[in-house]
Parts: sequence; structure tokens; C-alpha cells
Amino acid sequence: MLSVKDIMTRDVIAVSPEMDIAHAARLLLEKSINGVPVVDGTGKLVGILCQSDLVAQQKKFPIPTLFTFLDGFIPMTSMKHLEKEVQKITAITVADAMSPNPVSIRPGASIEEVCTIMVDRNFHTLPVVDKGKLVGILGKEDVLRTLMPAPEAR
Repeated sequence: MLSVKDIMTRDVIAVSPEMDIAHAARLLLEKSINGVPVVDGTGKLVGILCQSDLVAQQKKFPIPTLFTFLDGFIPMTSMKHLEKEVQKITAITVADAMSPNPVSIRPGASIEEVCTIMVDRNFHTLPVVDKGKLVGILGKEDVLRTLMPAPEAR
């Protein structure tokens, strides 16, 4: 039975948290990839940057809904949520725009585990982590290739 280590891409394109956001966007476009793992100087996975994180920069500033109570204003959304939205909209570095603590998969995981995560959580790509270090990446295309019949030997 195939596992993640059998089909994952080992030569991973990754970025650092300090990288300029425009450079990261250019990388995604040039390589035609949906997302890229973010690793620190030791190779530890610290986040993931997806096209959707970059698109979030173009959305309108979210004005919080308020209601009054005893002459005071009470926000309907948490300030933490508002701060996170503002940080993404004004991102200058990858660290500002990335999604921290991404879901990852281990090299020994089964294809069924990967498919379950991808379908249930609508993920296109999963970083592969072994002992805290990024060792590969697995996309839907990698999984689809397992459905293709092996070429016949002649």
C-alpha cells in the first residue's frame, strides 16, 4: 500500500517568514503553485502562505459592528479577530500574511488519511513533516497520479 513518502514531492519550494510579501506572490505566480510552506532558519514548519492569504490583502477594511449599552459601545466581533484582519490586509512580510500552525501530514500516513484531510478541510496541498522538520509536500495532483494505471512494460 502506498504512503505519503512514496508520492510526496521532496524538492520543496519554501519561503522564510521574513521574505517580502511581493517576492512571495511573484514566486507563487512564476511557479504556478497555490501555496508554499513557511519555514524558519532551522527548517521547522511555522506556517503556510496560500494565494488566498494574498488575495485577502485586497479586501475592504472590516468595520466592526457595534451596539450601545448603557452609553457604551460594545463590538460584536472580537478585537483579536479585527487585529488579525488588519494584519493580513497590511502585510509586508510573509509572517504577516501566512496562516500559522498549518495542518501537516507525516511521511508514513496513508493515502486515505491524506484524502480525508484534503476533502474534509478543502486543502489542495499538505506539508509533510518528520520530527518537526519539513521533508516534503503533497498536492492533489500527487494523489491523482496514484489513480493512473502503471505504464505497461514492452
